[in-house]
Amino acid sequence: MRREMLHRIIATGLCVAVSAWAQQPENIQPVRPSASIFIRPYLPATVPPVRLRNSSRLRDLIRAGILYLSVPDAIALALENDIDIEIARYNPFAAAWQLERSRAGGALPGVPSGASQAGSVAAGQGVAGSQAAAGVVGSGGSSTTGGVGNATVSQVGPIAQTLDPSIQQSSTFTHKTTPQFDVVQSLIPVLISNARVYTFTYQQGFLTGGAVTASYSDHYLNENAPTDVLNPSVATNVSISFQHNLLRGFGIAVNARNINVAKINEGISDLNFHTQVVGTVAQVLNAYYALVAGYEDIKAKQSAVELARALYSNNQRQVELGAMTPLDVTIAASQVASTSRDLVDSEANIAQQELQLKNLISRTGLADAELTRARIVPTDRIEIPAHDDLPPLQDLVQKALATRTDLAAQRENERASEISSLGTANGILPTAQAFGAESVAGLAGVPHTLKFGEFTLAPDPYFFGGTGIALSQIFRRNFPTQRIGAFVAAPLNNRQAQADFGIDQLQLRQTQIENQKSANQVGVDVLNSVTALRQARIRYQAALKNRELDQQLLDAEQKKLSLGASIPFNVIQQQRDLSAAQSSVIAAEVSYSNARVALDQTLGTILETNHVSIGEAQSGRVERTSTPAGTH
Repeated sequence: MRREMLHRIIATGLCVAVSAWAQQPENIQPVRPSASIFIRPYLPATVPPVRLRNSSRLRDLIRAGILYLSVPDAIALALENDIDIEIARYNPFAAAWQLERSRAGGALPGVPSGASQAGSVAAGQGVAGSQAAAGVVGSGGSSTTGGVGNATVSQVGPIAQTLDPSIQQSSTFTHKTTPQFDVVQSLIPVLISNARVYTFTYQQGFLTGGAVTASYSDHYLNENAPTDVLNPSVATNVSISFQHNLLRGFGIAVNARNINVAKINEGISDLNFHTQVVGTVAQVLNAYYALVAGYEDIKAKQSAVELARALYSNNQRQVELGAMTPLDVTIAASQVASTSRDLVDSEANIAQQELQLKNLISRTGLADAELTRARIVPTDRIEIPAHDDLPPLQDLVQKALATRTDLAAQRENERASEISSLGTANGILPTAQAFGAESVAGLAGVPHTLKFGEFTLAPDPYFFGGTGIALSQIFRRNFPTQRIGAFVAAPLNNRQAQADFGIDQLQLRQTQIENQKSANQVGVDVLNSVTALRQARIRYQAALKNRELDQQLLDAEQKKLSLGASIPFNVIQQQRDLSAAQSSVIAAEVSYSNARVALDQTLGTILETNHVSIGEAQSGRVERTSTPAGTH
């Protein structure tokens, strides 16, 4: 019964753990809305919530409160859980959205005022339209309300055209009562009008530096003026206009520079992510092998404690037999206390190294109680090959220049700066624009005959009707208007544009020199890394030889002590020397490991050496299955 209850509790715990992990999103990539093409552009993308839980691999590797960890598993956990890598994963997605923003063109958009259509009538339509056409403004206010265009956001260099086509539609219904100061025209003291205005506009910019605008407007007016020969009336208008830069802001290269820079930045973001992974893997390797060395150091310290205790016990027996003085026992006890203190220090050092490694392979840190309690047991050891077999230095330098992603990112930044400088170079030119437009108007309404004494005024039958008649006039182009022209503006001295260009070019030159400095530094870094690796090997070989000799000296001194030819102090001194030699071997192993990792990082081959897939790092999912120790 108890066994069945235990099985149920374990199964429930596993289900809860699996459910908790299932709630975490698989990836962080924004999901675009899926809807009709007419609605989709106005729906926001869905950005998954952040992933704050550790991958299931971490919990699977913990057995009985011990985290059995190999080098591949440590790297896999870092790729899945490291916070710095998770932060860096967002940068490529942000760069992709920035590219999309640049492809739309233009500066930051303003907000057009739809209120500009309120109460407006076509020129010549009705009393107010006739007054506006004649330049007469009544005391009741203007017959048309001036609009406010889009806000302009300045940037260095010409602003690219807005490349995304846009449509605008407005419908305005107005009831207006206006006192008339000129009753000759309206024959009434108060003009009451009802108007309906419909407008539709299509705008499209081009990378060449031009833009086209097509618009249609329909004005309906019904008023109480007896002087209107058409009342109610409909006035329609269709127009198309263009403008194009001829000097400043002309050309695809200039107007597409922001798009090209955004494309480069997207690639740079991937390179920077690669660099972040390289740095994290190097940190994990150094932390892992430091922990391995820490455990080796504990073994050495435990061996030293055992030797010291054995000597202490032997001295006690010798004192009991009268062969030694009590002072020799005191000296041996002091050695036991000293080696025990060193062992405690090594154990404390292990705890700190575990904490550092846990922080690299976990997203939760100390918040995960199970991980906090678990002890990390590394299953791999530091391996020092018999030979390094390094290629010639020049080949290593060339390899580093070709594979280092941080250097590639610097080169791409320089290329982006060169493209951006097209804007400041083009900005020196004067402003010259060609523009033109054509519009066609139509007018129709209900006819009214006016009589003034002997005079009778009747509208032309050509205008009798409604919107269909007005549109037919437009299609026949009965009332066309064309305009074409040019605009030129040339600032005297032009100091602002000249200064912008000069600053841009000087910064570009600085970037080029800094990149050359980085390339030169690669040779120095490779030489230093190779030298450090060779020195680490020499120190390791010397430490091994020294430990071997100290072991021989200790064995000989212990034999001499057993034969009465030595004193306990000499044995204790040899024990200390052997303990120091063992620590030197461990330190030399760590130095070699760090030097090897540093060389791989300098060459840009650390991911290849450790079989790390950048695709798995980007997804945060390592496909390799871990097999916990003790489950084979």
